[in-house]
Amino acid sequence: MSNQYLDPNLKVFTLNSNKGLASEIAKFIGVELGKCSVTRFSDGEIQINIEESIRGCDVYVIQSTSNPVNEHLMELLIMIDALKRASAKTINIVMPYYGYARQDRKARAREPITAKLAANLLETAGATRVITLDLHAPQIQGFFDIPIDHLMGVPILSEYFKNKVEGDIVVVSPDHGGVTRARKMADQLKAPIAIIDKRRPRPNVAEVMNIVGNIEGKIAILIDDIIDTAGTITLAANALVENGAAEVYACCTHPVLSGPAIDRIENSQIKELVVTNSIVLDEEKKTGKIVELSVASLIGEAIIRVHEEQSVSVLFD
Repeated sequence: MSNQYLDPNLKVFTLNSNKGLASEIAKFIGVELGKCSVTRFSDGEIQINIEESIRGCDVYVIQSTSNPVNEHLMELLIMIDALKRASAKTINIVMPYYGYARQDRKARAREPITAKLAANLLETAGATRVITLDLHAPQIQGFFDIPIDHLMGVPILSEYFKNKVEGDIVVVSPDHGGVTRARKMADQLKAPIAIIDKRRPRPNVAEVMNIVGNIEGKIAILIDDIIDTAGTITLAANALVENGAAEVYACCTHPVLSGPAIDRIENSQIKELVVTNSIVLDEEKKTGKIVELSVASLIGEAIIRVHEEQSVSVLFD
């Protein structure tokens, strides 16, 4: 890959959610980040100005809808509108972390489905494609009527553990919903899987029940897509050690890490928590136990492949 991408019609812009990752992606592709300003009116309304011509260009906007999710989502919607009115040829939304994804169905009466609402908003604003990473529920892809490329974090996380951990490994899903993800990692590490059977009495409160599978004397690697308050993952880690696991690592794609998460991780049986930079980690969250891997090359390669109309599925391995 040369340092300079030759097609001047590929433009990469970033908003405020993850400028570091956006810079890495632009560098990988070999382009300069597009010039735009995001400012506020005195009452807090967002004002966006695109400071270069994008007429007839294929534009890629990098924005995770992470905390503060409403600010970042609104920035993105206004940017899409600005690009549409400036005659961009295509408006490709690169969303390493898709916020509002955890409400993906009606679990109880009179609940919203915010994952679908967010998809509707992006489409109505004028997005022509979405590139995202490890959706909380894969079926969210079906909420869009535009192309969506759904990248996987498992190969990056697996590669790290291949080089890091030696011994008898078992990959553990902290709940039934994550079994497919755990199996993908287990296939890459050539290891068996185990499942933690838990009950969740209310949101953000987890209760571990029992462990399905053999973990005795093994090095357990817990894998999840999102770690938010870290209640599930730390209870799972402690339960694994209590039931005979030799040591426990944990990993996830999206380190939301809100509220008591860092304290819980620091005081748990987790030896190391491996995350990606899909969400910016604040300095106070960068503790000795947390290792951050970059998804820039994965997303950069996906953007190049989409732009050059090549297959993206090769990146899933």
